Amino acid sequence: MDQQILTDVLRQEIREGKIPLSLGKTCPVECAFCYEKDHSYRPTVEVPRTTEQQWRNILEEIKKIPTRPSHSWLLGGNEYMEWTDIFLHPRVMDWLEEFLDTTDKRVTFFTVGFVQPERIHRLAERYPGRINFELSVITLGEQRKKLLPHGPTVRQLMKILDGPAVTSANFYSFGPNTMSEDAKTISRINKDCLLWMGCLTPLKYIDRDTSELMRYGRRHLAEESRKIYYADLPNTQMLHTEPNISTFLARNKILKTFDASELEKNDHVVVSGCVYRILKTFRPHRARYLYVPNATLGGDSDCSTLLTFSDIAKRLSNETRVYIPKVIMEHPSRGERDISGVTFDEFKSWFPRIRFRVLHKVNTHVSNKKLYEKGYLRNYVEDYLGNPLHEKVEATPLPN
Repeated sequence: MDQQILTDVLRQEIREGKIPLSLGKTCPVECAFCYEKDHSYRPTVEVPRTTEQQWRNILEEIKKIPTRPSHSWLLGGNEYMEWTDIFLHPRVMDWLEEFLDTTDKRVTFFTVGFVQPERIHRLAERYPGRINFELSVITLGEQRKKLLPHGPTVRQLMKILDGPAVTSANFYSFGPNTMSEDAKTISRINKDCLLWMGCLTPLKYIDRDTSELMRYGRRHLAEESRKIYYADLPNTQMLHTEPNISTFLARNKILKTFDASELEKNDHVVVSGCVYRILKTFRPHRARYLYVPNATLGGDSDCSTLLTFSDIAKRLSNETRVYIPKVIMEHPSRGERDISGVTFDEFKSWFPRIRFRVLHKVNTHVSNKKLYEKGYLRNYVEDYLGNPLHEKVEATPLPN
């Protein structure tokens, strides 16, 4: 690889708060559910395996950046590089320890469990409050081998969970007695880590059998969630993964935000499916809602943040004024770009006769804030499952 291209990519990842380590190859774990199977929707660079000299350069570059108390550096690049389980790199534990030793910065990392349990627990004890370790348990049950064909053993996960290192453990519903049994097992071993639960969403490049398993798990999410709710486990419990659930729980904020946007009845407003249903139910005449499917990612995806300008372009016809939520164009690398990297200016040039406006109040800050405020399992059981109104909202048909 051209050294200047490599340097530019690494610096760009650093500017976005990443510690850009690379395995130098496609992730060998080959998780069936992985959302990084297809990068065709965004540009990525095949960065070679990180060397000791590259690590020295990365560390020195990061050291120059002032520490922000609320900021946590993400271990591994994932905007311009392929996402991999970076703990498969033979030097990553040494470099993580050096990062914590020589800086005062916090670090976040995700792994399916390829860490050295004793060593990561020692680091957590030595640097309390500076490690955010999000362990991707996925499942401890019989579907584990299919979903993680080359993943670590359950025994390995138990060793990692049995100590102070893990901040949160994520796992999902794949049918009866899956998510609920995992919750009880993890809680028995670790009463402090956050339980992060829900369903996995099939995208267009997920194989058919895995997609069907994800959908099967979604059908049992309610009963699995109730079992956990009534088990009264001591852990904090959150459920974040279903857009229709999140939008229903945040419906009051969504309505308040759109009410304050000063829209006229003939204005066309770009919305995802779950937001369309909320607005069509509670504000049917506020504006003309232009439902846009997540065609780029496909599958069952139904999230405003993951819409692209190409998705929107496919839905436009004779509109003269179209409002677009800010959340669609808040790419992590700054600038008004969607998740595929297309800029707002480029998109506008495709439709010179349409006047585009931005709904600045419908932004990532509001979305994330409500996601975490309403993301507790308790909210789902009490205000979603316990509120028959959600059935009326979800029965609202989407336009063709």
